[in-house]
Amino acid sequence: MSQKSLDRKLEALRKNSDANEFILADAKDADMAFGIGAPGQSPEAHAGETRFRTLKEYRDLIREITRQELVDIMLMSASTSDVLTIGERVFDGSPVTPAVRCNDTTDVWVVRGGKYLAEPARTFRSMSLDHAQCGKLECDPSERALGANLGLYSVTFNNDVAQDRATLEAFKEFRVEAERKRFWYFLEVFDPNVATGFDDKTLGAFVNDSIARCLAGVTGAGRPQFLKIVYHGPKFMEELHRYDPSLVIGILGGSAGTTYDAFKLLAEARKYGARVALYGRKINNAENQFAFIRFLRLVADGAIAPEEAVYAYHSVLERLGVKPHRKLEDDLKLQTGVMSYGGTSVSSIPGLSPNGKAITHGKQKQQPVADDQSPNFARMTSAERLEYHRNRIAKRLGY
Repeated sequence: MSQKSLDRKLEALRKNSDANEFILADAKDADMAFGIGAPGQSPEAHAGETRFRTLKEYRDLIREITRQELVDIMLMSASTSDVLTIGERVFDGSPVTPAVRCNDTTDVWVVRGGKYLAEPARTFRSMSLDHAQCGKLECDPSERALGANLGLYSVTFNNDVAQDRATLEAFKEFRVEAERKRFWYFLEVFDPNVATGFDDKTLGAFVNDSIARCLAGVTGAGRPQFLKIVYHGPKFMEELHRYDPSLVIGILGGSAGTTYDAFKLLAEARKYGARVALYGRKINNAENQFAFIRFLRLVADGAIAPEEAVYAYHSVLERLGVKPHRKLEDDLKLQTGVMSYGGTSVSSIPGLSPNGKAITHGKQKQQPVADDQSPNFARMTSAERLEYHRNRIAKRLGY
């Protein structure tokens, strides 16, 4: 059985928190939040029509992305993992680790016509850990390795003593079960899902303090393998990493945005201490999920800059005959950096001009190619930039 890439990378990061490793996860657990709309818009939908992929098509994508072997973790609902991990053995012999969403608190109940998001998050769990490990209520010891042995557990702190105490009680109950059953988990800490009065200067501090405080009473056997949090900028990412380097910090990708949103967020968070990224809707809404993940992997590994990745991605779409959602110049703009499931919490990425384009620094020569033969993107036309990246990337990617 081949070693899981996640195991190897976590081992390296435990030895050296600044190791040049990056864990990438595809979050295909949206059916525990969005219901029918979870698989995303069907490519067969016509203008003005709301038509979604089927659950079968959603699971087909999971199968294919797993075979691509560029993500380290495939996060699923318990029902999908039951079909693919236990039933079909999709992850046997694969470097990809299957994982399940362990709880589905009310702040991920994003159903049509629902009003749950207007209220503070309340704890809830659809599944037991036995269901993740063997697909039934009680596993025999020999059956616990049949399914997924990694899960996401999410908490939301709303600065409300009663609600936050209930959240911590439920988290404690989960940790006790996980430790008894030797189940690995990673901890997702959402921003408050209701108004709290925090601004950009205080929200990151509140979340960081809440993380440090709630884990202070947890010994090594019960601690999460890594975190999944909103990226609140360099200051708060560096603060948390410096406070406890043993915590492997991951970011959540948030709602759909431009391609540059996705790539820039990943590069910025990586620069300031993040070593994990979980992308769900940004992958699921991409024009071509396989090409999008390929470039996420290149950005995550530091092999390509996010701006360059956008150009190259558009080049690949053109070669595949896939129409992009946006023009290249629009896809190079940053919109909102990160959003919660309900779209209420926003953190933008620093380094933007007022029009949403990335700020460049320094003087540039006024020719497409500089004296040292490095390209001068500022001088190139869009067509010249696209052609440059097409030629540079095509051989690397095999397109």
